[in-house]
Amino acid sequence: MQSIAKNLKREGKSLGLVPTMGFLHEGHISLVRGSKAANDVTIVSIFVNPAQFAPNEDFNRYPRDLERDKKILENENVDYIFAPEAADIYPPGFSTYITVEELSNVIEGEIRPIHFKGVTTIVNILFNATLADNAYFGQKDAQQATILAKMAADQCAPIKVHIEPIVRETDGLALSSRNIYLSSEERSEAVLISQSLKIAKEFIEIGKYDCAVIIKAMQKHLSGAKTGLPDYIKIVNAKTFHSIDKIEQGGEYFILVAFKFGKTRLIDNLYIDYREEIPVMQ
Repeated sequence: MQSIAKNLKREGKSLGLVPTMGFLHEGHISLVRGSKAANDVTIVSIFVNPAQFAPNEDFNRYPRDLERDKKILENENVDYIFAPEAADIYPPGFSTYITVEELSNVIEGEIRPIHFKGVTTIVNILFNATLADNAYFGQKDAQQATILAKMAADQCAPIKVHIEPIVRETDGLALSSRNIYLSSEERSEAVLISQSLKIAKEFIEIGKYDCAVIIKAMQKHLSGAKTGLPDYIKIVNAKTFHSIDKIEQGGEYFILVAFKFGKTRLIDNLYIDYREEIPVMQ
């Protein structure tokens, strides 16, 4: 992969990278299309990364279908698929890991202590293997995307990290490869997650900026789920991911939700840009 990338760079080609764990959906495809629109060559990596899963998590049952993914990417006219084996990425004796301190220790980092170390390590390897000029990630994994942008900046990596908007089902559920795990009843209740974020958005639009009030309203709506429970609801500074008490002008924020349906854990968020007079939310 690196040899191919070097040759492409010699030809003056710009390279876009879309890192994935496969089992592709429209969210991934939107990233692919964004890369193709802005780069001469698009590379999609497919690798279910063992380093980011704890022993009690769903690595072995994470959905995989490489042939299906290949067909989807061929239909999108992707230039290269990089699908290494675990032994290619983590050969015997592998012992070098990348960690973004502080950001990796809060919210998701508290619940999944090894997760972000595994994510930043594999993405750094993918950056080095593909020599990409641009990399594309989705906002659904807001903390992860922020950490990866921070890693690239801190390491002076010659790559620009692009964070693209969440892609949703028609009823509002954020697209995720893990949605396939949901039973029909769980799937019908999963829409409560995005609905709770919509309630938060409506509160902010009418000037209710107290975080405790917003979270209470979201909790009330999510309590309607019979098949699952919230893992957390947090309103945080978008740069530090530290919890805040009030949304104030001049800042950027995320409202974060994690929800568990049995062993299936879904996350979603709302981004708030309040640097101008009126908050802009997506």
